[in-house]
Amino acid sequence: PLSPSPTPTPTMPAPSTKKSGKKVTQKFTIDCSKPVADSIMDVASFEKFLHDRIKVDNKTGNLGEKVVISRESNVVTVTANIPFSKRYLKYLTKKYLKKQQLRDWLHVIASGKNAYELKYFNIAEDEESGDEAEADE
Repeated sequence: PLSPSPTPTPTMPAPSTKKSGKKVTQKFTIDCSKPVADSIMDVASFEKFLHDRIKVDNKTGNLGEKVVISRESNVVTVTANIPFSKRYLKYLTKKYLKKQQLRDWLHVIASGKNAYELKYFNIAEDEESGDEAEADE
């Protein structure tokens, strides 16, 4: 005769480890000090742009307590309590630069694991190549 097995039946799933009590808190920084020092960019408008554009659950303007955007002098800090992509911040930063017509002079560079920095393109190289083109003609 078959006796009941002491192991649990597979009908009840094991508790998932994904939604255990752990909170995923990520902190990203975007350093805008170089363009702000030259007064070609306003950090307050960039902060507002991020606030208006960041999507949570596929909806803009849905930040709540899940995503907090703060600003200390020339550094914008985004703190997320949900899974959040650093790449998404880079995408939004580039979108802001394009909207402000600064994309031709600035680019977004990763300065650390959770940090970006806005830097100027190195224009000195372009001037040298321009001289060579004129000599060929």
